[in-house]
Amino acid sequence: MPAAAESKPLLDVLTLERPEQLKALGHPLRLSVLELLGTADGDSLTNRELAQKLDVDPGHLHFHVRMLLRAGLIELAAGGHGREKPYRSVARTLRVAPELLASGERSDIHAAMLAGIERGWAEHGAQGTFRTAQITARITPERAVELVQEFAGRAQESEDPDLEPLVITTVLHPPTRGEA
Repeated sequence: MPAAAESKPLLDVLTLERPEQLKALGHPLRLSVLELLGTADGDSLTNRELAQKLDVDPGHLHFHVRMLLRAGLIELAAGGHGREKPYRSVARTLRVAPELLASGERSDIHAAMLAGIERGWAEHGAQGTFRTAQITARITPERAVELVQEFAGRAQESEDPDLEPLVITTVLHPPTRGEA
């Protein structure tokens, strides 16, 4: 088990380069844990506190927390009493290395991303705070990726640390037969 973090600062960005790190993101509950720990601005939460906030059984959650810990996406934080060990995120933002995305190790993350979108729609759709857009463009896939990367760069430049995070999900795909 890794040693507790000694109040070292949160990384701004952690680039995921190993398949097991990507696999650890492949469950909606683990994504929720990362979201909670990532928005805590360096604060730590125990498994029991996480379970309470997520309204799940602590025993069930422990499996998922350990998987994130083994993947190096969270770490033990200083403090805690007895068996209640606090955890914290290692970074504010996770990015997936392009080589890893190109490797085909992504079906779990895609499923988790779609589940996150569905949860977001369910939680925020009726409030009018969930936005969607879909366009069809006659451009190469490479140009589409360039445009997404340009948008991501501009979004990073525009970040305001005083604002709540906003999840922006981009999906590029050929049209289905009915859409062509």
